Amino acid sequence: MVATQRSPLATQRHTSTARVDATLAALFDSRPAVAPRLEAAMRHGLLVGGKRLRPLLVYMAGHALGAKNDDLDAPAAAIELIHAYSLIHDDLPAMDDDDLRRGQPTVHKAFDEASAILAGDALQALAFEVLASTAHPRLANMVHTLADASGRDGMVAGQALDLDAVGGHPDVDALAHMHAHKTGALIVAAVRLGGLVAVADDDPRLTALTRYARAIGLAFQIHDDILDVIGDTVTLGKTSGADAARAKPTYPSLLGLEGAQRKAHSLIDEGHCRARPLGRTCRTAGRLSPLHDRARPLKMPMKLFDVIPRERPATPLLDSFDHPAALRAMNANSSANWLTSYAPIYFIAWVSRVVILAPGSAWLS
Repeated sequence: MVATQRSPLATQRHTSTARVDATLAALFDSRPAVAPRLEAAMRHGLLVGGKRLRPLLVYMAGHALGAKNDDLDAPAAAIELIHAYSLIHDDLPAMDDDDLRRGQPTVHKAFDEASAILAGDALQALAFEVLASTAHPRLANMVHTLADASGRDGMVAGQALDLDAVGGHPDVDALAHMHAHKTGALIVAAVRLGGLVAVADDDPRLTALTRYARAIGLAFQIHDDILDVIGDTVTLGKTSGADAARAKPTYPSLLGLEGAQRKAHSLIDEGHCRARPLGRTCRTAGRLSPLHDRARPLKMPMKLFDVIPRERPATPLLDSFDHPAALRAMNANSSANWLTSYAPIYFIAWVSRVVILAPGSAWLS
């Protein structure tokens, strides 16, 4: 039997998932449970499945700027704890009233509504406990980043806007505003947390990563809207068609399926553009990605920065590039040139095309 070799992205995802899962499990194994039923409900909502996309972004952003895994474990776990709490509450009867999450009964179905509410509350508090337990010079910045993305100016605000929009007819701008908070805020926070482990808040590379994350955060939500239309319950791990059944406004309902797909592609291009160095123009005409037009004058490796089809991600390009080794080489180079400072950021931006637009993928669940 021929062994299947993992692509660099698959390897990175496997490594980051294993690390964050070990960190999360240790939170329960390291101390006795005061309230066993509460602990069981927390475990069910946190440790049963999940793609761990947000921790992956923490690790990749941190690696791009020179951070080490040991320093990224706590922020990666913290962002996943917040995400898990949000899903538990989002599934409650008073909100989306879902019975299935990650292929398993939702917490309020597996236990009861009170246990689900308390489990979400406890996971939210635990996120800040985990983050605050680290000794980091930018800890205050990191805590503020997570709190801002989670609360009344971020995810919770987006959830409130989402509930208010049910049965209504918001335009595309209003929908984008809602999703920038409900989904995008935690995507941005994941990238910023990883970056803040390595560099100061005013570092221009972190600014570029933040701009990139804002664009792909909305692309992720559009992709999730599309999957709700074309996906099936078994693949998604949650009930398909739920948005339409609840009269929730989505990108496919406003733009049509093809229009939503085009919008997702355009946001990926925008993310690439926003990740480029300050002062450089961005060209996205034709079939060239923004990666490509910066590659020629800088004599970048053309195999990596080759033409990327807009219809389907070209995974062989990713398979041909051993990005962990390349990033180590880039970070070892102390000269402040474009290659050292921005190529790792562009690699993350390019990977987003593979992650978000891969046919049949369900990365948001």
